[in-house]
Amino acid sequence: MNPKSFFGELKRRNVYKIAVAYAVVGWLVVQVATQVFPFFEIPNWGVRLVVLATIVGFPIALVIAWAFEATPEGIKRTEDVDLNAAGGQILRSKKYHFKASVKALRILEAIESTPTAALVPQADKIAKLDATARRTFFVLV
Repeated sequence: MNPKSFFGELKRRNVYKIAVAYAVVGWLVVQVATQVFPFFEIPNWGVRLVVLATIVGFPIALVIAWAFEATPEGIKRTEDVDLNAAGGQILRSKKYHFKASVKALRILEAIESTPTAALVPQADKIAKLDATARRTFFVLV
């Protein structure tokens, strides 16, 4: 098998995205378990069980990502999916991600402009630098 076509197939089947998403969510779950379990006096083996389940689930998630694909009609085997029909869906997905990013920036801006910023020493200098950076970002977008 050609390695170039293999990695292209991994990309087409979204295995990379699933791997990154699983790693991030798995890390978050392990961090929450290590912080919260001692507070509720859950034995230490509970944390070990969460870590082990996260590690064991990773290759299972990759196999499922390879074999199946989520479509507007539901979950289907990858071989049954029409690749030509998925093109419009990818474009809509990119627009959705862009809109979600802009909304997230607006929410962060609203949080940042709360009156608690006045309690920070030199807040006016920080605010001026931040406003300049924000203007630069929106000019680029």
